[in-house]
Amino acid sequence: MTGRKLFKLLVLLAVIAGPVVAANAQRASVETVHFQSKLINASLPYHVILPPGYRASATTRYPVLYLLHGWVGHYGDWVTRTNVAEYAAQYRLIVVTPEGNNGWYTDSATVASDKYETYLLQELIPDVQRRYRTIESRYGRGIAGLSMGGYGALKFGLKAPGTFAFAASLSGALAAPTWTADDPELKPFTSIYDSLAAAFGSRDSPQRKANNIFEIVRGVSTSRVAALPYFYFDCGTEDLFLPVNEQLAVLLSEKKIAHEFRELPGNHGWPYWDQQIPVVLRIAAEKLRAARSAKRISRG
Repeated sequence: MTGRKLFKLLVLLAVIAGPVVAANAQRASVETVHFQSKLINASLPYHVILPPGYRASATTRYPVLYLLHGWVGHYGDWVTRTNVAEYAAQYRLIVVTPEGNNGWYTDSATVASDKYETYLLQELIPDVQRRYRTIESRYGRGIAGLSMGGYGALKFGLKAPGTFAFAASLSGALAAPTWTADDPELKPFTSIYDSLAAAFGSRDSPQRKANNIFEIVRGVSTSRVAALPYFYFDCGTEDLFLPVNEQLAVLLSEKKIAHEFRELPGNHGWPYWDQQIPVVLRIAAEKLRAARSAKRISRG
């Protein structure tokens, strides 16, 4: 092969290989952390989706979105059942998918060691901050989830507004603490009641009121409204949880709490959640960026 032909071949290979290299450079990477919880005395692994270019810099810090799974789900569901890693690659955002088992992201009323609310706030977030370059303030932190995780995410936003600047729910099981064994919402999920009773206790347990999103919102004073995160939530028009999501939207409007609610075609399943998680990522990135900008302006 002559020098000219070799040169042309190398140029051609470079042209062909170029887009592949570029595509790989824009791909988010997924890591698994095997975390041992001292609070719960159990292994609670979590996935971390790192944005493209994360390893190329030793100083850049990123906002984090904690993404919660649903009932009978696990930490790996978001990564294996949706294209969330591909969608997240478009944003300068770290995504963490914790293990919550069937604990309703609540400190259990019946099992002393099942402290899934405290675990997330006091163990998981500090562990993520030790391992990764995160923005360590509420202005760099959001939380979202589906179904049980949607309930958990909005509850965290209401109970821990100093921790999160954004909270989102997809198809949220928002009335979970009020459910009893004979509620019509539970008919398609009859086996769910055992986990509800374990997390929230008996019908008159104080744990039910303390974790009731509607009760929490009703108790928000006018002076506290500005300190709450921005809430986004949506639900499919064929989803049995649509009425309770609509009720929350009305209540948030009455309390003048910043939020956006969408009703969209779909039911309670992965096709809907894969369709909507890009929306959550986009809004999370926008709201967290705006929160940081507002904080910088307020500092002068």
